[in-house]
Amino acid sequence: AQLVESGGGLVQAGGSLRLACSASGTFFSASAMEWHRQAPGQKREFVASIANNGRTNYADFVNGRFTISRDNAKKMVYLQMSKLSPEDTAVFYCHQAWGNYWGQGTQVTVSS
Repeated sequence: AQLVESGGGLVQAGGSLRLACSASGTFFSASAMEWHRQAPGQKREFVASIANNGRTNYADFVNGRFTISRDNAKKMVYLQMSKLSPEDTAVFYCHQAWGNYWGQGTQVTVSS
């Protein structure tokens, strides 16, 4: 499977961004999908996941600001982010649990 993220960019604090992950392969709909992020000098960390049945899970720091969703017909996963802060600056990665596939990442930079 191949994962390609998009939607990153520069945004002011308090702003919003919508990340998208396009997946190829035949097992997308059966797999849990996740978003992770890695800030400079930090370890990669879990952000959110969505199971094949639509059940979602979020890291504590999300605190209701992000929403993960998926469109199995289009093989897409989204991460709607709002109320962004400079602490959210990171490279965001899409991950397909089945097969342990990762995308190349998309940079999110939040200015103060």
